[in-house]
Amino acid sequence: MCTLVILRRPGHDWPVLIAANRDESKLRPWDPPARHWPDRPETLAGRDQLADGSWLGINDYGVVAAILNRHGSLGPAPDKRSRGELVLEALEFTEASEAADAMAELNPEAYRSFNLVVADNTNAFWIANTARTGEISRHTVPDGLSMLTSRDINDTASERIKHYLPLFEEAEHPDPETKEWDSWHKLLACPDLGHPDDLTSAMCIDRGDNYGTVSSSLMALASPELRQGGETEDIFLFAPGAPDHTDYAPVAL
Repeated sequence: MCTLVILRRPGHDWPVLIAANRDESKLRPWDPPARHWPDRPETLAGRDQLADGSWLGINDYGVVAAILNRHGSLGPAPDKRSRGELVLEALEFTEASEAADAMAELNPEAYRSFNLVVADNTNAFWIANTARTGEISRHTVPDGLSMLTSRDINDTASERIKHYLPLFEEAEHPDPETKEWDSWHKLLACPDLGHPDDLTSAMCIDRGDNYGTVSSSLMALASPELRQGGETEDIFLFAPGAPDHTDYAPVAL
């Protein structure tokens, strides 16, 4: 059960900002973001050592993809493909719109339910495979701030979204130019519960049973104008642990 926050600002020098916490078994081995796949040289992503997939990554064309489990679907199933494959498949495309179109045509029966986000500096999409409908649906992420967990986008049935979405909306926007991310870092590191009886309603989770927040990411996608000159790159910051006690460091793109 992970969290992804996305801020869309068309026309801005940095039109897309992303924050994400990965919540997982602390016993499940993984590798930090890098170019782990020789057959996918344009892809840079974290790697799940068990299934060889990923939870979040970016490619050389500036396309970002992230996968989140839907409610009630934590963990693998023997008759289903790994959802981590979808991040790698989405990152084969040069534009988010092309990736979203392809992901929407997947066989929903091949995977456990998921939320997939695909974005670039022009478009952003949420692709949902829900047990409720048994179908894959494709949605445009609206302008402004949105949050996704294990339910629908901005769905306040999630106690985490109900509690933290207003806090992100009130927070000062990060400034990638000045490397100022403190406002979002503090929220990603926050242990406050959205509901007192639900330990997973925190932003930074430690359930006490070897399950919790195991890493965190901050990303900024530069506008086409900034990228055109070749002097400005997208930004990927990664914390290889829970962000309440782990610093972020730049990932070389």
